[in-house]
Amino acid sequence: MRLSVSLLLVLLALCCYEGDATVCPALLAENTGYLYLPEDAFRAQLATFAPPEEAAEALITVKKCTDEMSFIERTRIAEALGEVVGECPVLAV
Repeated sequence: MRLSVSLLLVLLALCCYEGDATVCPALLAENTGYLYLPEDAFRAQLATFAPPEEAAEALITVKKCTDEMSFIERTRIAEALGEVVGECPVLAV
């Protein structure tokens, strides 16, 4: 449960750090992938951002912990993300 609270706080900070912040669709896709995609598919999605290898491996390590959460718990996190996005305008691509 502590991991989900931490993830929610990070999402809040990234999505709504200013009153006029916009949410990047790529960030939403990455966060949804983080919660629901299998590790291999998430690695491929993450590679599109070309992160440093250490950062990518750190995120994959944390994802392995998240993957142990039940589907219901991950859905609750996704719903909270949806509420945050509802408060922040989404940047059109």
